[in-house]
Amino acid sequence: MAWTDGLLLKIVNVLATLLFLGSNIFAVAGPEPGYGSGKETYITPEWFAFYIWTVIHLLLLGAMIYQFFDAGKRVIIDAISWRYPLLAVLTAVYVAVWQRHHYIVAFVFALLVSSTVSHIYYIVKKSHRAESLADELLVHLPFSLYHGWTTVLIFITGFEAFGVNALNHKAGIWTKVFVFLSLLFLEATSAAYAFSSPQGDLAASIAISWSLLAIFIHQTSSAFIHWSALAFFILSLFAILKSFFGYWSVYRSSGSVLHDEERAPLVPDV
Repeated sequence: MAWTDGLLLKIVNVLATLLFLGSNIFAVAGPEPGYGSGKETYITPEWFAFYIWTVIHLLLLGAMIYQFFDAGKRVIIDAISWRYPLLAVLTAVYVAVWQRHHYIVAFVFALLVSSTVSHIYYIVKKSHRAESLADELLVHLPFSLYHGWTTVLIFITGFEAFGVNALNHKAGIWTKVFVFLSLLFLEATSAAYAFSSPQGDLAASIAISWSLLAIFIHQTSSAFIHWSALAFFILSLFAILKSFFGYWSVYRSSGSVLHDEERAPLVPDV
């Protein structure tokens, strides 16, 4: 198969990735302060949580090279198709409006980004199982991280749009309740990833757990929120351990982290 097959979409994917990457670089290195410049709420994580974007960017840059190979084309071009550039554009817009403190608009785009990446995640996980290590690292891993991270972003942006400013208001009972329920939902989502299959989704669970840890470290003004975040982070570690054990069990039994059906030939012997 020629590398020029689907060339238009491949070029659009590369440009969309550069747009996506550029928007996040600007959020850090632009004239305004970076990720720490958002509205301070009672679910705001420590600044290092946002650098999960860096990992996603690097993996997606690898995916842009991988799409020029037959195996990469089958999933990135043929299966994901134009959903990926749509996701990149929506994310770039989200970062741009968030950076300008238009939090309600940013919240709407966070929902759109989450919906789009959820669709891609479903295609990657359910319709195109990994057939090689490259599939795992350059397709499954970035979209698993993306999916878990955008779930966190919905809550971060939602509190920025509709919650109180933590610098000006003490956490009232309703703020504490909503933060607690949000943390509970995030931990439950991490657990759901872990039990979604025998192996679970380690990357998505890590993305959420990393965020819970960052929230625990940053939220020191309210003891209730501070220790609640720690408790949910510890609980989420069990999801990571469950997924890790699933991968280890598969590796011990087969010598590969891929399922037997994932390593089977695409065309069965006759």
